[in-house]
Amino acid sequence: MSQPRVVVAVLAYGSLLVAVLQTLVVPVIGEIQAELGVSASAASWAITANLLAAAVCTPVIGRLGDLRGRRSVMIGVMVLVLAGSVLAAVTTSLPLLLVARVLQATSFGLSPLLIATLREELPAERLTGAMALISGMIAVGAGVGVAVTGFFMRSGGDYHQLFWLSSALTALGLLGFLALPSRAAAAIGRIDWTGAVLLGAGLVLLVMPLEQGNTWGWGSPETLGSLAGSVLLLTLFVLVERRVTHPLVTVKMLRHRPIAVANVAGLFMGFAFFAIFLSISALVQAPPAVAGYGFGSTVLAASLVYLLPGTAGGIITAPLGGRLVNAFGAKATLVLAALLAAAGFAFLALVHATTWQVIAGSVAVNTGVMFGYAALPALIVQHVDRAETGIANSMNSIVRSVGMSLGTAFVVALLARNLVPGAALPAESQFTWIFVVGAALSGVTAFVLALALPRSRPTGRTVADADKVEVFAAPGQMR
Repeated sequence: MSQPRVVVAVLAYGSLLVAVLQTLVVPVIGEIQAELGVSASAASWAITANLLAAAVCTPVIGRLGDLRGRRSVMIGVMVLVLAGSVLAAVTTSLPLLLVARVLQATSFGLSPLLIATLREELPAERLTGAMALISGMIAVGAGVGVAVTGFFMRSGGDYHQLFWLSSALTALGLLGFLALPSRAAAAIGRIDWTGAVLLGAGLVLLVMPLEQGNTWGWGSPETLGSLAGSVLLLTLFVLVERRVTHPLVTVKMLRHRPIAVANVAGLFMGFAFFAIFLSISALVQAPPAVAGYGFGSTVLAASLVYLLPGTAGGIITAPLGGRLVNAFGAKATLVLAALLAAAGFAFLALVHATTWQVIAGSVAVNTGVMFGYAALPALIVQHVDRAETGIANSMNSIVRSVGMSLGTAFVVALLARNLVPGAALPAESQFTWIFVVGAALSGVTAFVLALALPRSRPTGRTVADADKVEVFAAPGQMR
C-alpha cells in the first residue's frame, strides 16, 4: 500500500475509533445505573464527563501536536485511551468509571490532528474527498459502536465486555499510528494551562445544573450559582485568551464570520447527534404496557433495529456530502444538512408510534448531521491559512463536544421529569418536546447558515468529476 493510502487508512480508522468510544455506552446507561446502584442522572455522567473532558482536551492536544509533532502526540493519546479503556473494564466504581471515561475523552483530541495531518500529507485535489471520508468514519464508528453494544448485551451481558473490546480496538489504532510518517513540529511556544482550567471549570458549571436541575430545583441557589459561575469563568477564559501569547483558542478567529458560523453549526450538529441518539434509545426501550408508548425493545433491538440504520447510513451519506461540497459548495451543503435534521425531528414530533416512523425520522436527522460533518472541515479549510488549520478545526471540535454535552444534559433533564404515575418513566410528551426543540434549533441553524455565510465557491468540479477523485488513489494517479 502506498504512503498516501497508509496515511488515509490509519487516519480513517482513528476517526472511526473516536466515534466507537463515544457511542459504546449510550445504549447501556440503564445497565450501568443498575449495576452500580446509582441514579439515572449520576449514570449519565459516564457520557457527560467524557464529552466535557473532550472539550478541554481537544485544544490542548491540538496545541501539543503543533509543539511536539502530530504523530508522537497521537501515539501518546492512544496510550491514555488504552489506559482508560482497561480501567473502565475492571472497575465497579462510578468515580473510577468517570476517571476512565475522562482518559478515553482524550481521543476527541485526535479529530483536529487527523484533519491537519491530511492537509500535510495529501495533495489539494485529494483533500476534500479525504476529509469527507474521515467525517464519514464518524458515522461508521457510531454504527459499529451501537451494533457491537447490541451484540454483547443481547442476553443481558456484562457491560464491562464493551470496554475490553475498546481496549483491543485502541491497541490496534496505536499500531496504526506508529506506522505514520514522522514530521517536525509545526510551532514553538507553550500550553495555555490557565485557559484549559478556566474552560473546563466553566463548562462543568454550565452543564451540571442542566443535569441536576430536577434534583436541585431550577430556581435553587445551587442551580443559579452554577450558571452564574459558568458565565464568570467563561468570560475570564475569553479575556485570558485575548491576552496570552499562545492562546488555547484564538478568539480573534471568531471575528471571521465563516468561522463563527461554522462553530454555530458545529454546536448544533453535536447537540442533534446526541439528542437523537439518547432519545430514540430511551423511547424504543420503554415498555408500552407500563408507559403507554414505546416498543419494549431489548438493548440488542434498540441498537440494531432503531439506531444502526441512521448511523450506518453515514457510509453513504458522508461521502455524498463530500461530493455535494465539491459540486455546490459548503454553504449549500450545510443548509441542506440543517433542513434534513429539521425535517427528521419534526416528523418524529408528529409521529413515533411505529418502527418505520422512528427509523425514518432518525435516519433523516443522522443524514443531516453527517452532511454537516462532511461540510464543516471543507468550510473551515476554505477560510483559514494552512498554518491555522489545526487550531480552527480544534475550535470546531470543542463546540461540537459542547453541543454533545448540552444535547445529553437536555435529554436527561427532560426524561427525568413529568414521570408516568407509578413508574420511573417519562411521559410521552417529554419525547415530543425533545423532538420539537430539535426541529426548532435545526430550522434556526438553517436560517443562520443561509443568511450569514458568504456564498462559497465549489471547486469547479461537477458531481461526476468528484466521483472520479478517489481518496485511495494509486501512486501513479497522485498529481
